[in-house]
Amino acid sequence: MPKIYEVIANDLRTQINTGELRPGDRLPSAADLRAQYGGARATIRRAIDELVAERLVTSTQGRAPIVRERPKLALRQTGATYRNRQATGKSNFNAEVEAQGRRPRQKILDVLEVPAADDIAHLLGVEPGSNVLLRRRLFLIDDEPAQLVDGYYDPELVSGTRIAEARPIRGGVQGVIEDPEGPIRRRVVQFVEEIDIRMPNPHEKQSLDIPVGVPLARVLRTAYDTVGLPVEVLDSRIPADRHTFRYEIAV
Repeated sequence: MPKIYEVIANDLRTQINTGELRPGDRLPSAADLRAQYGGARATIRRAIDELVAERLVTSTQGRAPIVRERPKLALRQTGATYRNRQATGKSNFNAEVEAQGRRPRQKILDVLEVPAADDIAHLLGVEPGSNVLLRRRLFLIDDEPAQLVDGYYDPELVSGTRIAEARPIRGGVQGVIEDPEGPIRRRVVQFVEEIDIRMPNPHEKQSLDIPVGVPLARVLRTAYDTVGLPVEVLDSRIPADRHTFRYEIAV
């Protein structure tokens, strides 16, 4: 049977995640919580401390705890938006975040060759288990973790290019792929995305600072060139509490 502080924390967490308590709202007072649930002042404090540790609530001395602001980034998916962002000379993510008045940053976690998992191999058009180049990055917005992004590439395509180097790329990977004077010179004309909604694993939960009960969107995006060949597979893990997706489809 759950303890009183667990019941209080669970109820408040549900109200926050469903939007009944919105960012900036004050939590019920300690007196109101004691009247509703019973328990000592220390019990109420322990429940609030759990929500603070999960980064759902902020609490400062002498002030009522409030629901933490978590501004969302709108991920807009259109061909025109992609080209407009590319024209800035910045990576698509950085340009999109800046256009919404936020501060983007990308942190390189690893660049190495790894055996291709079955789903990645299928999308990239290589044999399962064969080596592919992996660029593993953490995307941040206003210095808070926003996405884990793994980019997969055929080594034959990117070997010897900036994509294979463990450092940020001005203009992003797509800029290298599409550079008409670069080593690859492949124009991207189509993206295909597969989205899976699931709960985060412990590594994702810790790396992305995901509160208890918040799901994660795994987006597999394959970029194709003018002859229909895949040039990149992005495996992005995106917390659902700080992003919205918008797709515009011309028919």
